[in-house]
Amino acid sequence: MADLTDGRGGTGIRCEQLGAVNLYPLPESVPRARRWFRKFTTRYNPACSLDDCQVMLSELLTNAVLCGRAEEEWRVRVEWWRVGGSLRVDVHNPGFPANARMREAGAEEAHGRGLFLVDALADSWHVEASPHGGTVVSFIMHKAWPA
Repeated sequence: MADLTDGRGGTGIRCEQLGAVNLYPLPESVPRARRWFRKFTTRYNPACSLDDCQVMLSELLTNAVLCGRAEEEWRVRVEWWRVGGSLRVDVHNPGFPANARMREAGAEEAHGRGLFLVDALADSWHVEASPHGGTVVSFIMHKAWPA
């Protein structure tokens, strides 16, 4: 597990990777990621709701599976981090950052509400280019641990 003292963007905040998993872009990867996330995060006793985090992880991973595109075989990478007193979860896929956005889903549509859920449950979230190529969509739960 990485233990960085610079955190994201050279902030000087302690950043410790709590877990990571590479998954095939298949629907059955979603429950697998939730199980791995809970297994490797519970022992750190975060104060935030792991149930809420699993819902957000499910939404971001489902989006990655449905929207990620690459010409060669690819994987979705999920990473979760302790950044100071916050919990950050990153979902990487080979899609383009501009394609990850909230949209208004029609009443009859089965998809299109994931980022609205993330927006409602997370303290913050963002989309950017992934250092692995493609896109990373992240959510952050502040005050998951004492800073």
